[in-house]
Amino acid sequence: MPNDSLQSPPERRLLIAFAWLWVGAPLAYGLYELVRKATQLFTG
Repeated sequence: MPNDSLQSPPERRLLIAFAWLWVGAPLAYGLYELVRKATQLFTG
């Protein structure tokens, strides 16, 4: 059984990469701010 059904076309890969970036960038920034503010809260 070939794995052709598991391969996504290049346009779809670009869309998936963009969607991960769309979600991942704000998530990373939010985690960064959380750690920064938690550090300020517990260290004074």
